[in-house]
Amino acid sequence: MFKEEIKKANTLLEALPYIKKFSHKTLVIKYGGSLMVDDALKKRFAEDVVLLKYIGINPIIVHGGGKEISKWMNKVGKEAVFIDGLRFTDQETMELTEMVLSGKINNEVVSLLNQAGGKAVGLSGKDANLFLAKQIKSKTNKDLGFVGDIENVDIALLNTLSSNGYIPVISSVGRNKEGETLNMNADHCAEAIASAIKASKLIYLTDVRGVKVDGEFIGRMALEKAKDVMKHPDIKGGMLPKLACSIKAIEQGVDQVHIIDGNIEHTILLEIFTDVGIGSMIQT
Repeated sequence: MFKEEIKKANTLLEALPYIKKFSHKTLVIKYGGSLMVDDALKKRFAEDVVLLKYIGINPIIVHGGGKEISKWMNKVGKEAVFIDGLRFTDQETMELTEMVLSGKINNEVVSLLNQAGGKAVGLSGKDANLFLAKQIKSKTNKDLGFVGDIENVDIALLNTLSSNGYIPVISSVGRNKEGETLNMNADHCAEAIASAIKASKLIYLTDVRGVKVDGEFIGRMALEKAKDVMKHPDIKGGMLPKLACSIKAIEQGVDQVHIIDGNIEHTILLEIFTDVGIGSMIQT
């Protein structure tokens, strides 16, 4: 009798130490991957984030949207051009990018969170001078157009919103000193915000379980181990910037970084509030 109910109660008790540990702490979550196109997973993600807020944790969401940008470029008959793995962004592409990131995707995430019972607010790096960025070139010194990287983060607005019960949702668009709008890598933006705010956790949602080398999944890594793993040829593609950003975040004072599979229902809760966790975690 009551076996299922008791099981649920034990699950809550398992989570209790973690809830106590992270209450009133800030978590920066990079929202991305296939999660962004699966309606059921998007709904579960929103529910998880709102739950975090209700139990006293302050989540901040950062997102990009490369696949959606490419889709809309195709719709208007514009071909995407990549240089050394980065999207060349001319003025027309920048306008389209801002429309997709700060308009369509940001509004959708905010709406999902509010439907789930949260109080979400959509932002870009241009709001309240959140990001100050600089224009960059490719690794081979080629022009990328309006592509940038963050030089400075002003966390005042984020602190104000979080302390007043709001969930900030930030698109990876910023501006430079000249006032020009720049497109930025969302992984880098998430790291920069987490580092500036000294977040307790930085969480990257991806399409893979976590870090894997020589066919072996790595569940936990100290900082020095992560630096060694970074040199492995298996660390490539989208994992390369995520692991590089993870290392930088830890060096800048973030307590823990998680790289987890966003395609698993309630993946954030499973990683944070269970004894084993389901992804890769990097810490000092």
